[in-house]
Amino acid sequence: MAQPIDSSGENDQDQALSVSAAVGLAKKSLESMVVTMIGEVSEVSIRPGYKAAYFTVKDEAASLSCMMWNNRYVASGIDLAVGQLVRLTGRFTIYAPKGRMNFEVFSLALSGEGELRMRVANLAKRLQAEGLTDQARKRAIPAFPERIGLVTSPRSAAVHDVLRTLRRRFPVAEVLLAGVPVEGAHAAEGIVAGLRSVEAAGAEVILVVRGGGSFEDMMPFNDEQLARAIAACSVPVVTGIGHEVDTSIADMVSDMRASTPTAAAEAVSPSSESLDASLCAAAQQLSHIFSRRLERTRDHLARIADKAIFQDPMALFQMEAQWIDEASMRLQAALPRQLELRKQALAGFRARLRAVGGVMLNRYRYAMCQGAARLSDLSPLGVLARGYSIARTGDGDVVSHIAQVRVGEDLHVAVSDGVIDCEVRAAQSIEPAEVF
Repeated sequence: MAQPIDSSGENDQDQALSVSAAVGLAKKSLESMVVTMIGEVSEVSIRPGYKAAYFTVKDEAASLSCMMWNNRYVASGIDLAVGQLVRLTGRFTIYAPKGRMNFEVFSLALSGEGELRMRVANLAKRLQAEGLTDQARKRAIPAFPERIGLVTSPRSAAVHDVLRTLRRRFPVAEVLLAGVPVEGAHAAEGIVAGLRSVEAAGAEVILVVRGGGSFEDMMPFNDEQLARAIAACSVPVVTGIGHEVDTSIADMVSDMRASTPTAAAEAVSPSSESLDASLCAAAQQLSHIFSRRLERTRDHLARIADKAIFQDPMALFQMEAQWIDEASMRLQAALPRQLELRKQALAGFRARLRAVGGVMLNRYRYAMCQGAARLSDLSPLGVLARGYSIARTGDGDVVSHIAQVRVGEDLHVAVSDGVIDCEVRAAQSIEPAEVF
């Protein structure tokens, strides 16, 4: 350490230190102490080509210039910004050429809300890299949802604001309310469960809302599990969390972010005024469209009615009718001639048939005469005419043997001019030659 200077002035040069030695002595003394402090960042100077990051921290009574080598700064994972509350660990050092004291930072971390904001920012970057915040994946909100899911605290002012707005603007919608805690250690899990319950109940769009609060109060809406549940939801999700300046991870992944709970309710419900205006505009448009269509149809029918076919329907069949008339006349002229030709041919066929038939009949006529003669010879009538008779029993059987009759039995004897009824008195057997 420096020694007191003798007032007599002797040995002044031997007792005094040079500036560099004094600064070196102070530097050695300061660098032997490692200090941890908390302060607010007031200035930041980080530029390409610099070997270190330079910034200033302050509190209500003092400020301190700091430097941190780039390898340590990059390893901290923090992007310094003015206003951040940071926790620094390092040592004091003196830059000898300028005689300026700095604080060399070994480690850097956000403190309090700053740490929470860093975690939220890192999560936002990761979800953005996965595409969960892309505008292209966000779905359109249904214009007239019949069932609206509402996930919020049942005792908050937000639930009354939403219900009042929906009742005023779109009272026909059914509201499916899932009452959940919106702050606290397990709030994110409850919000996820409420989201899934109203989705399963058939909500066509879901509102996730809460009123304002501190950044710490809003942390459940920065939860990764909730963000992924909103992104995976099968129906559009509209968030109305905090005030207009507040933006959470849930807002980033939702299909629509509203600035407040009331604005979220307005986003999913058409106002009666806008609905009336839309219906009136649609009615006028339909009226105009149908009027033009009717006019075009009327003109088209008029053009069709002016066609010759509708003025004179027979004109459609004129050529065919003339063809039928001509064919009828040709048929009437051809039929008598054809009939005469057929009659002459038939007369010729008749003459030839008679000539051929006469020749054929002569041959069969002779054969028929012969057959008739033979039949006459064989006829029983011929036999009777020659003096013979035929005896029959009462049953009509011809008697040819005496065994067929019995004594006392009646017989009917046919002769040439009649029938004789007689009775068998006796029957005897004789030779045929003895009969005659």
